[in-house]
Amino acid sequence: MSLISVEKTITIALSVSDRHASADWYTSMLGFELLYHADEAGWSEVATNTDGVTIGFGEHTKPVPGNSVPVFGIADIEDARSKLEGAGVKFDGPTDVVEGMVKTATFYDPDGNALMLAEDLTGGQ
Repeated sequence: MSLISVEKTITIALSVSDRHASADWYTSMLGFELLYHADEAGWSEVATNTDGVTIGFGEHTKPVPGNSVPVFGIADIEDARSKLEGAGVKFDGPTDVVEGMVKTATFYDPDGNALMLAEDLTGGQ
């Protein structure tokens, strides 16, 4: 039995210098669909051709190529985080909240690979 249960979604987060240009590239080159640009959060997202899998672009002045972070959808981030921390899983600071959009929390596997939990706050919009 697993400690927590993630939803049937995964977002692969990439660090990019221009998220609008990256979204355009992924849609025109790979046939993905633009979902949205969240300018206030510095985030854009495209749907891949695989159900439940999206790619998110976080805008950074100095992106690190090859550094991607799998983001797992979760129904209750506080509960999941509490259980993981109780099992000794290390988190990177407090849970981040973008009101009306998402709650996220970065954590690490035993080898130090970054992973993230995300709770949707849009109400399924």
